[in-house]
Amino acid sequence: MRSPLSGHPAWREVAVAAVALPLVITLAVMVFAWPAGRLAPRDVPVGIVGTGTASQHAVEGLVHEKPGAFDFHLYPDQQTARSAIKNRDVYGAFVISGHSITVLQASAASTSVAQLLGQVGQQLADRATQQATQQAVQQATQQATQQGATGPHSLTKTQKTQKAQKAQKAQKAQKAQKVQKVNVKALDVVPVAAEDPRGVVFSSAVFPLTICAILIGAFVTMARGLRRPWHRVLTLLIACAAAGFGVYAVAQGFLGALPHDHVATWAVLSLVLISISATAAGLIRLVGPAGLGLSAALMVFVGNPFSGATSAPEMLPKGVDHIGQWLPPGAGASLLRDTTYFDGNGGAGHLAVLALWSVCGLTAVMIGHWVTGEARGPKTGATASGELLPALSGSDAASPTRRHAHAHAHARRNDGDG
Repeated sequence: MRSPLSGHPAWREVAVAAVALPLVITLAVMVFAWPAGRLAPRDVPVGIVGTGTASQHAVEGLVHEKPGAFDFHLYPDQQTARSAIKNRDVYGAFVISGHSITVLQASAASTSVAQLLGQVGQQLADRATQQATQQAVQQATQQATQQGATGPHSLTKTQKTQKAQKAQKAQKAQKAQKVQKVNVKALDVVPVAAEDPRGVVFSSAVFPLTICAILIGAFVTMARGLRRPWHRVLTLLIACAAAGFGVYAVAQGFLGALPHDHVATWAVLSLVLISISATAAGLIRLVGPAGLGLSAALMVFVGNPFSGATSAPEMLPKGVDHIGQWLPPGAGASLLRDTTYFDGNGGAGHLAVLALWSVCGLTAVMIGHWVTGEARGPKTGATASGELLPALSGSDAASPTRRHAHAHAHARRNDGDG
């Protein structure tokens, strides 16, 4: 059956504008807004210092109140917990004693998680204070009851005596509450840069990096002056290295957001750009202009919102965190944190992900013309060869060469038909 829109191009365009584009926009908004609207701790690795009764009660309380929120690691002392934070094994730790709770944070790892741990530490202190107060009240009540039972039996207990005992109990409870109050102290083991206390500059750099890397890949692939594959690869590497240096110059030199390991940080920024731009260039070489849209959908609309750069991967919904860390935007953001603030600790996996995407993308750029030539047949190969020849108007040398290419293609088609 013939479609009623097949003979009316205007109606097809109206259908695309009224149905397809709003659907794409809706999906894009959902992909960006959904992870941000469902931020919550999910198996966030944190440390607990000590194995005493107070530590056990703290773990039991957190498991009961926030099931599945934390992945607890026990450490014998505070120094071991600090080392674990610097090695990127945990985001922070709680040092719990009888009258105080020390929250070891790492705002450089995630300002959102650091704030969360501070809030949880205050909740633990309030609960410990409440429990200590209840125990003190119970002890005061038991002592008052025992004193009343062992007192002189000849004395008659009046209402005044009962009120006095109640007042005495209340005074004891107030004293116990003051004495047993648990204090909270927060220590930032690995602080974020002073010029970027909330980590806004750091997290905001992921999105423009992704967009600019795709633009580099598209330009390098579509530039007519870059005729050979190794020309494209070399130009892409130079452009990404220069862009990475420019990003670092702005982020550190102007904004002071990347204060440590300058050369390594520049190298990571360049590698992030290479991994994304090489993927975009490789997809364009393999599938044509549609590869630009495919790379944008993969990196911008999936990789960027699932990267966890604004919070932490463990704060995203289940499954999304793993997807984001297997894509260059998420792996790049995590590796940049590891390199800038943690001496590269915990960054081996993220480095491997970026290297894998880079190698696959650059390989596609190098062999893309062979793959597309085999897929599209001899005609496409002849056309591609003709496009690579210089098209100078009025040139006498160009016409015989083109005629020879077309004749050669025609002969190959005739051979195939035979």
